[in-house]
Amino acid sequence: MASFLVGICLLLIQPQLVPSRPTSNRENHTSPVTCNEGESKEAAGAKNIENGAHLNGTQQYLPHIIIIGVRKGGTRALLEMLSLHSDIAAAESEIHFFDWENQYKRGLKWYLNQMPFSYPHQLTVEKTPAYFTSPGVPERIYQMNSTIKLLLILRDPIERVLSDYTQVFYNHKQKNKSYPPVEDLLLKHRELNTDYKAINRSLYYPYMENWLKYFTLENIHIVDGDCLIRDPLPEMQKVEKFLNLSPQIKASNFYFNKTKGFYCLRDGGRDRCLHESKGRAHPQVNSFLMGKLQDYFYEPNKRFFELVGRTFDWL
Repeated sequence: MASFLVGICLLLIQPQLVPSRPTSNRENHTSPVTCNEGESKEAAGAKNIENGAHLNGTQQYLPHIIIIGVRKGGTRALLEMLSLHSDIAAAESEIHFFDWENQYKRGLKWYLNQMPFSYPHQLTVEKTPAYFTSPGVPERIYQMNSTIKLLLILRDPIERVLSDYTQVFYNHKQKNKSYPPVEDLLLKHRELNTDYKAINRSLYYPYMENWLKYFTLENIHIVDGDCLIRDPLPEMQKVEKFLNLSPQIKASNFYFNKTKGFYCLRDGGRDRCLHESKGRAHPQVNSFLMGKLQDYFYEPNKRFFELVGRTFDWL
């Protein structure tokens, strides 16, 4: 009987187990952007529980940030560099929710389920570079969240055209298929072939004009892709400031890889570089073609500068 009473006492004084909860790596983190206009992240989080919250305190949120483009502008590099920040949770793949009809028809719940699991203090980001040039996307994103933060990374339009060509060229090469020389595609009867899709994608002005019908420049931060390649830290510091993130990304997070010819990342003692498909040498074009490209993009570039109130080293 005495041993039974002792056992009961031990059970009563044993501390109760409580689930552990992760702590933020920032004592004073910034208030996260809301998932939907007028809805707090806490309210959104309550809805997200049914989509599978984890016991460690993480769950899925609609994105607070979207990298909207541009194709071959450096979106992957921007996403990887932004992921160096501990308060960022990034979707791994391009989701194409807002620009592919078959995806968009699946609804926001499907979109939410494509997001990474994140802690409450983190901001979720996804990137799909085709968003920038897709006419219906700005309105669809605005309907989801009119105050969302948008990142647009742009390069010199001519460099972007050549990078676009290079990617398609190597895609054909990997399949043992031939692909015409760049001059054959860009010139037709010694005039610039303005029907070539890569050229149209580099006309930033009309696409930006469409985005500004729904979002102000306060919602959109333009990252200089050429500067990001040459010296990534200053551009990433501007991104941190735009997103109200604490300054975490440092020079020590980058090192120049002479073999690849571009900067790689160092994160917590671990080195990583972008895929080998990045940083490929562009084709050399003759002075005649280069002159045609420069003449063609001169006026559209000037109009774009006036539209965004900022100049770039493209002229």
